[in-house]
Amino acid sequence: MGKEEQDKLVFDLEAVFDPDDYLYFYEDVVSEKRTNKEVDLLITELKMDRPMRVLDLACGFGRHANRLAERGHKVTGVDITEGFLDIARAEAQNKNLDVTYLRGDMRDICFDGEFERALLLFTAFGYFEDEENYKVLQNVSRALVKGGLFCFDTINRDAYLKTFLSYSVVEKDNDLMVDMNSFDALTGRNYTKRIIIRNGVRKDAPFFVRLYNLTEIGDLLNRAGLTLCNVYENWDGKPFTSTSFRMIMVAKKE
Repeated sequence: MGKEEQDKLVFDLEAVFDPDDYLYFYEDVVSEKRTNKEVDLLITELKMDRPMRVLDLACGFGRHANRLAERGHKVTGVDITEGFLDIARAEAQNKNLDVTYLRGDMRDICFDGEFERALLLFTAFGYFEDEENYKVLQNVSRALVKGGLFCFDTINRDAYLKTFLSYSVVEKDNDLMVDMNSFDALTGRNYTKRIIIRNGVRKDAPFFVRLYNLTEIGDLLNRAGLTLCNVYENWDGKPFTSTSFRMIMVAKKE
């Protein structure tokens, strides 16, 4: 994908986060087993040994929010996709869980010192322009009480580029999800031209993600009033190294 094609690529939010396609192709990645492992690490690393007020941004279909509510926490989930929120609310209602789900854009939230913990998981950071990405971190910082903890994860750009794949294919039954990738070194963005083929029908779902290295993330957090405390490479709690593909980060509001 050339520069001219990158410039024309528009993030198709509705297509990328279509609940039916998303849950179909990512079924194994968002499994109950994996979710429970992630929640276990969150409980440990965020020191959630008592009921806490938790903000879950880009909460999707509530896989973390509802699990945390089951463990006694008061969770507010925010997502821009109504279809995901419908699924999250239905599960919460079915299990009689006390979770508040709100439709909203993480750039526009206006909570003020209402939460002790905040989450932004599954590579949901970096969808916007640089200043808007920074604004998301500012919003998180403002939403937290002093001493509150924030966990988010994203791809480590340095490791990603060393193992860069120009395309990837996910095949399920007779259906395909094809990603054609290109990286713009000037903007730090990875552009993905995604093609989904299900039941013989093609759907285009283009998107991009701003990728960062750990140094850049640390600087952004500091600007937003957050201090990086710990970094892991996976949900087993393995310490981060320069070759780690993912960065699972815990930051504290000072």
